Amino acid sequence: MSEIRKLPASAGAEWLLTGFSLLRRAPLALGLLGVLWGLAALVVMALSMLHPALATIGQFLLALAGPVFFGGMVWAVREVDEGRPAQPAHLVQGLQDGRAPHLLVALLPQLAGGLLLGGLLLLLLGSSGLQQLGDVMSQLNELSQSGEQPDPEVIEALVASLPAGRILLWLLLVVVTFAAMALALFTLSPQVMFQHRNGLLALRESLRSAFCNLLPMLVFFVLSFVAVFAIYFIVMVVALVAQLLGGQLLALWVAQLLLMAVVMPVLAGAVYAAWKQMFGPQAPRPPALQPDNIFAA
Repeated sequence: MSEIRKLPASAGAEWLLTGFSLLRRAPLALGLLGVLWGLAALVVMALSMLHPALATIGQFLLALAGPVFFGGMVWAVREVDEGRPAQPAHLVQGLQDGRAPHLLVALLPQLAGGLLLGGLLLLLLGSSGLQQLGDVMSQLNELSQSGEQPDPEVIEALVASLPAGRILLWLLLVVVTFAAMALALFTLSPQVMFQHRNGLLALRESLRSAFCNLLPMLVFFVLSFVAVFAIYFIVMVVALVAQLLGGQLLALWVAQLLLMAVVMPVLAGAVYAAWKQMFGPQAPRPPALQPDNIFAA
């Protein structure tokens, strides 16, 4: 097993600041990579709307592309960090040198988490509870699409008919599951991209490094939530202007592309900074003075 450095809590804030700093050094180049990723997602969504039969295939291909694209983003931010330009081709750098199968290991925790949450929901609510939840959701959807002001008493009666305690317990398990997946996947991509590690080994080492550095991880996720919320607010303001100029479809595209152009490079830069501090080579220390050199010094 590799040596994992234990970092102070302030390192979590430093990762996020590094992500913003790297984006500021090459905003157009790194932002273009996020835009290309966002365009791929929008094209899949458009094809799904035009041909519903292609929706499943498109979503599957986009899920496979996600780990590869993120590995490419991490590669691009390292290029910027080392003074080289980021290129659009870096987005598919994960396909080089046999890295793709190891990057796709990132899908295993997501698949396992989805199956686990689905099983827990069925266990907590049962088939009748799931049917009741579906009926309530469909009725709430009909009320929201009717265009009329919904009666609060009707909504309260619909919500009161659900097993609120078990649903809240399941939502808590969702949060715990997503937190565990985030810890397991946090430094997987840079390990595969830069250390050529096996995907399963990188998954294990990512989880180990996260548990060794729980405090900086907590600081990072809290600050990231605040930062993403602020970015989302600014993006929504820009999207409202786009909606006034070109309609709702233009606003949707602007919001999606702008959000991806900012959030994904920052996240990739933060992950790269975390990997660099936990696993990367240490800076060489200056040689200690020998006794014979003391007077010369």
